[in-house]
Amino acid sequence: MTDARPPEPADARLLAQFAAGDREAARLLTLRHGPRIHALARRMLGDAAEAEDVTQETMLRLWRIAPDWQPGDAAVTTWLYRVASNLCIDRLRRRRERTMAVLPDRADPAPAAVERIAARDRAAALEAALADLPDRQRLAVVLRHLDERPNPEIAEILGTSVEAVESLVARGRRALIARLAPRAEDLGYANAYGEGGG
Repeated sequence: MTDARPPEPADARLLAQFAAGDREAARLLTLRHGPRIHALARRMLGDAAEAEDVTQETMLRLWRIAPDWQPGDAAVTTWLYRVASNLCIDRLRRRRERTMAVLPDRADPAPAAVERIAARDRAAALEAALADLPDRQRLAVVLRHLDERPNPEIAEILGTSVEAVESLVARGRRALIARLAPRAEDLGYANAYGEGGG
């Protein structure tokens, strides 16, 4: 399967074109990376409006550093993920005193609604379990398993080693399993955890 993402040099070239005054280059970079940054922020923050703010702030910071960008220092995508990750963690720290309660919607009486309710319940349970993880564990799990970023890139985003990323992901995964295990059967995860536990 081929990677649908454009090669990194195209990003660096577009950033240089923007720095030289080409606004179309900025539009193309935003179209290319904005949705992924928004998805990361949405998963980290659990709030679409906040995710939009983080996406806009991330892209604004990219435009501000464009004239000083040094190709080869870091991939544009890695830089974007690092900035968005830091912005998300800052927001999470500022709102730490508030408890994020995710309540599933009330049941829809339509027969086909059962699947939608189950999917919403699973998503809500996962979001709540993710919210309970320490920020860096949550970020590592989201980047690895939801955004499917490779460990070396996650290490660069987090400013740590690949081994530390592997540890963060493993601990985060164990914590999620432990948090979701009591509800595994009613969430439809029973087979994932096994009948006898373990």
